[in-house]
Amino acid sequence: QVQVVESGGGLVQAGGSLRLSCAASGITLSGYGIGWFRQAPGKEREFVAAISWSGASTYYGDPAKGRFTISRDNAKNTVYLQMNSLKPEDTAIYYCAADSLSGTFYYTIPDEYDYWGQGTQVTVSS
Repeated sequence: QVQVVESGGGLVQAGGSLRLSCAASGITLSGYGIGWFRQAPGKEREFVAAISWSGASTYYGDPAKGRFTISRDNAKNTVYLQMNSLKPEDTAIYYCAADSLSGTFYYTIPDEYDYWGQGTQVTVSS
């Protein structure tokens, strides 16, 4: 049984930081590209960040650039999203997803990913 679980969300004031974690069972995340997406009520799912299978390459959506950092610790089978300088517009449910596909990693496309977590709520107050 494959399970992907996000954690680390919560309530934070604008300008604060949170570190989200994505842990998996049933799969070894070192063999997958990992993406973070977010979705606010009434809005489309938005790409936040992604990291390659090896961890050598990282990718960021425009809102994340300069503020968020994605990393992975394959020994712990965990991927992290460090979020700094948070803004109220960052408020959303944040999802971790794992991509088992070979070839080009279309990391901004939700349908690219095979496994999704249930999400963790991030709320940034003003």
